[in-house]
Amino acid sequence: MRSFKDNEGRQWTVDINVSAVKRVRGLTGTDLMQVIEGTGGLIEKLIRDPVLLCDVVYAICKPEADARSVSDEEFGRAMAGDAIEAATMAVLDELVGFCPSPRDRANLGRVLQATRKVMDRARGLVEKKLDSGELDRLADRLLSEGQTAGSSSTSAPESLASTPAP
Repeated sequence: MRSFKDNEGRQWTVDINVSAVKRVRGLTGTDLMQVIEGTGGLIEKLIRDPVLLCDVVYAICKPEADARSVSDEEFGRAMAGDAIEAATMAVLDELVGFCPSPRDRANLGRVLQATRKVMDRARGLVEKKLDSGELDRLADRLLSEGQTAGSSSTSAPESLASTPAP
């Protein structure tokens, strides 16, 4: 079992088992088995769509939420920033552990590790470009080209009102 804290400081337990998979299917229409089967791009969807992710996490944690009288709306209000990142990692790590086959667990673990490395490298490249000023220079160049293109003087056609009728 993995856990994470929401922005209200509440600790949530992510425990993926058959019951949780069925609950997620029923409440969200999302089939967590797609991650294990490697179909449908669900890992990418969960990483890129925080609303989907929070719906899935709430469904997984629903028995705990019900015991605490936390609605899905209240749960969602407490999910932003670091809480979403922590919940994403907890869900994906739990999915690896849920895999019935040791080979599938190992392979999915490698896929998640590779995905995290790629995301980390992409973030690093963005940071590097921001720190180097490269993006500022590109923006300046594009703005200056836009001003140059906009300043080229061509006469606009006369309006129809000022053109004599034939």
